[in-house]
Amino acid sequence: MPQSIHAKDRENLTHSPTLNTIFMVEETLKNSGELMTLAELKKRLPKQVMHQTLLQILDYLQLGGKIVIGTKGILWVFTERKELNELIKRGTEI
Repeated sequence: MPQSIHAKDRENLTHSPTLNTIFMVEETLKNSGELMTLAELKKRLPKQVMHQTLLQILDYLQLGGKIVIGTKGILWVFTERKELNELIKRGTEI
């Protein structure tokens, strides 16, 4: 019989970001069009995000190839398919 999670154990569970929060961070980075620090990102987000949650989202976006995180900040690098289609139409070799 499974045991219920006690309050103390719940504190040790990692908080997972919601899909809406991930989208909010993605949009903020995508629309900035420039390198920004973590502090700048936090200021530009329309809603406050817990620090650990934001770090989880940034790890996820970096693993997915959407952002690059360097010593000077975070940069959106993902090219959407519609932009790729335009390059193909112009005959750009990929």
